[in-house]
Amino acid sequence: MFNNMYLIFGLGTTEIILIVLVVLLLFGGKKIPELMRGVGKGVKSFKDGIQGMDEEFKDISKDKPSSEKKAAPTDPTG
Repeated sequence: MFNNMYLIFGLGTTEIILIVLVVLLLFGGKKIPELMRGVGKGVKSFKDGIQGMDEEFKDISKDKPSSEKKAAPTDPTG
């Protein structure tokens, strides 16, 4: 399953190793945990926002009055 995720992006083992090495060179070993914490907080905040929007849409759809539903067509002959 781990390999399938990288196949989606077309990344091989060599590319992943190069990316990790570049990140280590740019940020150093001590900065990476701080960066990952920040990324994790951002992802959590994004998920919470999406979940909040879903709940609002569900509440709005429940609050719709029944008069907005389409009325059955009337019989023109009768």
